[in-house]
Amino acid sequence: MFIRFLVSLAVLVSLPVSTAMALCVDADTANLRSGPGTKYEKTWQVFKYMPLKKISKKGDWYKVKDLDGDTHWIYGRLVTSKYRCAVVKARKANIRKGPGKKYRRTEISPAIKYDSFKVLKTKGKWVKVIDEFGEKGWIFRKLLWIQ
Repeated sequence: MFIRFLVSLAVLVSLPVSTAMALCVDADTANLRSGPGTKYEKTWQVFKYMPLKKISKKGDWYKVKDLDGDTHWIYGRLVTSKYRCAVVKARKANIRKGPGKKYRRTEISPAIKYDSFKVLKTKGKWVKVIDEFGEKGWIFRKLLWIQ
């Protein structure tokens, strides 16, 4: 009985904790849909670098979750897992020229909720990002949902 318990425990420990995977929108715009196909209703239109969490796959379509926890479907060729992305989860977030409050805000500051970015690097509690237009800056980590 004890050996059966150990075998069961070993199998349990070897299972992945989560099958979710981070995805980033890699197209200028992308339609999220209520089902896996273009005949399904559009639920949201998102822009480049919007992060999504992969839940499952059906054919060429991914079922994904957004920062609000809502589920959608997106065509697989519109997303990538080659880099990390972030979206502002706060009402607004200052974009700074360096990693800290002592740095001035950039010309594109502030970002507002649902603005999306590609993550370039992190330094402490700060994240260096680039937007779809090539503008770079630093945002406080707690203001972002990163995938």
